[in-house]
Amino acid sequence: MTRVQELAEYLAGIDSLAIICHDNPDPDCIASALALSAIAKFSGVEDTELFYGGTISHQQNRAFINLLHVNLEHTESFDPERFDKIAFVDHATPAGHTELKAVTPDIVIDHHSTEEPKCDFVDLREEYGSTAAILVEYIRDLGMEMNVQLGSALLFALHRERIDFIRDPTSHEYEAALYVYPHADLELLERLYGAAFSPATVDAIGEAIRNRVQRGATLATSAGRTSERDALAQAADYLLNVEGVDTVLVFGIVNDAVDMSARSIDPRVHAGNVLQQAFDDVGSAGGHADMAGAQIPLGLFADSNADDGELVDFASRRVLHRFFDALHLERGEE
Repeated sequence: MTRVQELAEYLAGIDSLAIICHDNPDPDCIASALALSAIAKFSGVEDTELFYGGTISHQQNRAFINLLHVNLEHTESFDPERFDKIAFVDHATPAGHTELKAVTPDIVIDHHSTEEPKCDFVDLREEYGSTAAILVEYIRDLGMEMNVQLGSALLFALHRERIDFIRDPTSHEYEAALYVYPHADLELLERLYGAAFSPATVDAIGEAIRNRVQRGATLATSAGRTSERDALAQAADYLLNVEGVDTVLVFGIVNDAVDMSARSIDPRVHAGNVLQQAFDDVGSAGGHADMAGAQIPLGLFADSNADDGELVDFASRRVLHRFFDALHLERGEE
């Protein structure tokens, strides 16, 4: 019996399924959740609902949800008693990934994890570059028909997660993209790629460019205070293109916390481990070898009575020291 046959058999025995995306979900996570929902319905599950925590501020992610009419509920409304089973997609454990810290999943499908959870169905494939590629294989092997919404979502996710970037796409992503391509609305995907930046995102990226500090091949920078959390990841992706840079950290004050986004193409650097070493004792941190994130309550870094400029400067000094120290780079002067 194949993995997807095991999953279909397992799903056939339940009536309701909650699918939990990680906080601040990206297209890979959202498209994978949509695909698992379709598989669940194909297997006889009557009620499936998709949940996410955090925010969705990236302009493409907002457009992705709106143009594809994706029905996502915030985890604030999640009631585990309403569902027979709970699934995690694109993350394996609650720690560092979801606001639902006390929730234990029954199903986990992920392409990157440092530990294997104990639950009924687990499919972790670290040799894959995306969770969407795993779900495409499921759909293909089950012989399911794919509608335009799902085909478009999966193709966009595959491109945004790996194929558009230098973060080591695998043959699985290309094969999956080829399979879903006939089912996708290419004009709609073109509109997604053309989604406009908000002024706040442009300001945050500009601030990150101005404030950059480089030590060897490592760059770290503050985006200041911003309302656009996803601008940190966008700035990190952009700054990874700086000549001679292979590891980037972008951080900023979002609401009452210091949020961070890291990227690395250095095989010697595991971004998730670096952020955990630097910040796990004062907040939550984790991720993967090539991309990771962290969040630290602002009160642990600075006096909340300080003005905005002082808060940003104080937090920046602490973040830079901890990050460069974790990488064993000399501090120098900030």
